[in-house]
Amino acid sequence: MPAEPAYTPYDGSTRPFTIGLKPLDLAKWIEIDRHFEFQMAEKRRVYAEHGALAFVEEEGTEAVQVEVLELLTAHLRAYFPERYQDHDGQLAAIGQPPPEPGLPPLKTASLLIQEDLIVMRRSADGWRLVAGALCFPSSWSLREKFGRTMQDIHIPVPAFGPGTRTAGLIERIFDNLAVEQPVERFNWSIQAGDALYHPLSDRQRIDRSGRRLSRLDGDDLAASTFMRVERQTLRKLPASGDILFTIRIFLDPLGVLERHADRAVLAASFAAQLSALDQSQLDYKGLAADRDRLVALLHHMSR
Repeated sequence: MPAEPAYTPYDGSTRPFTIGLKPLDLAKWIEIDRHFEFQMAEKRRVYAEHGALAFVEEEGTEAVQVEVLELLTAHLRAYFPERYQDHDGQLAAIGQPPPEPGLPPLKTASLLIQEDLIVMRRSADGWRLVAGALCFPSSWSLREKFGRTMQDIHIPVPAFGPGTRTAGLIERIFDNLAVEQPVERFNWSIQAGDALYHPLSDRQRIDRSGRRLSRLDGDDLAASTFMRVERQTLRKLPASGDILFTIRIFLDPLGVLERHADRAVLAASFAAQLSALDQSQLDYKGLAADRDRLVALLHHMSR
């Protein structure tokens, strides 16, 4: 029987299309669970098959990449000493192939943990994506967003693009983020199948929004449809002043809600969140054609 979901932001604790930042206990910055071996193998596969799409770096980011690797290495030694060991001077997960020598430091760091890593840097135009190790994209393209400001990155997101109130608020949050107080937030989406590597270009998103075709095939919607929860943490780095995102993906079939101890509450709340999405939000999430079927299933689960 599948385990219960680790996080359920669709329970009403996090509203879709909101910033939703909460203080983060640094002891819980990085998470390791029973999917560690599988997800690390999947990272290595993605790098082997899609390397140019999964890692980017600007010239001049070497120092911050080293800062990230050193920060992460110190954290793993302190909080997971039973899971890691030194291998020729480099930390490696026990039972996992050590990262190859000579890799960019941010890529090395990404091969130690299940989280993906994104570095944002302040420029005259705003906070820009200057380096990234992203093996598990949630319907976006790292190569497309590389070098762009946060406001430009959010152009496709309803009410998050340039000139919006939310965009200005995010800029102020980034500017004022304190080194000693990291934060976390959650997103959720729904996808067909359990692929962790789930990229989507802006052109593909526009085409998907225009056609509004069903993405959820199969007779057993509860088994073939997966809830994709994205846990993000944000840390202001002490030496560079850059901001590090960690992005961790949790995938659960919709059917796990049927066996959850709080099934009725979770299913009803999830149905309410889906029902509240407007057309632009449905198009962004690719749910315009499937929302009603999902809501009906969730209402059935909530009884």
